[in-house]
Amino acid sequence: MAITTCIFDAYGTLFDVSAAARRAADEPGREALAERLSGLAEDWRTKQLQYTWLRAVTGDHTTFWQVTEDGLDWALEHRGLDGDPELRARLLDLYRELDAYPEVPAMLRALKEGGLNCAILSNGNPEMLQSAVDAAGIGDHLDDVLSVESVGVFKPARAVYDLVGQRFGTDPSEVLFVSSNGWDAATAAGYGFATAWANRAGAPVDRLPNRPDHVLTDLTPVPGLAGA
Repeated sequence: MAITTCIFDAYGTLFDVSAAARRAADEPGREALAERLSGLAEDWRTKQLQYTWLRAVTGDHTTFWQVTEDGLDWALEHRGLDGDPELRARLLDLYRELDAYPEVPAMLRALKEGGLNCAILSNGNPEMLQSAVDAAGIGDHLDDVLSVESVGVFKPARAVYDLVGQRFGTDPSEVLFVSSNGWDAATAAGYGFATAWANRAGAPVDRLPNRPDHVLTDLTPVPGLAGA
């Protein structure tokens, strides 16, 4: 079937998850953060994802905002920055307004002009997703923002991917699913979606039962892949 619907992961795919730490490090008086910037940003993202997987396995669900806070707390302690509550608050404030990657607005616009449905499917809870969409100014290019909160489990649970068909009435083969997480793209491929992995870091393909159909360095090619 032809692609009718493009679905995007949010964090790391449309929104730059390192932007909060990077912007904070550029502020006056943040020399300690600037020295530890790369490690802190990596720790924060890694723990955020690990906590979603562990909670999905154990059934101990919470909001993505809570795992974002928990991941930050671990990262701050690991990097010796946990004694600064003002820094913690500032990083969380900035995370609510992450930068979109530069190619995102034009890419989404091309999809909509091509007549495709466009939506986010994210671990994020609705409030934090709406803040990010508003800050990036991309709401006009999206038909919906789907959150795992409606099913109470994080990706890669099948119930999350089911939300797409429930919302748009699509067969999985009509959907192009785009994620910066290799495991997410691989699992979505196993579900039956056409998939594109935004592999910005040039990482190896994950050793999982399924592989993404396309591997991209950024999101610019997505309209072409979708036939827009």
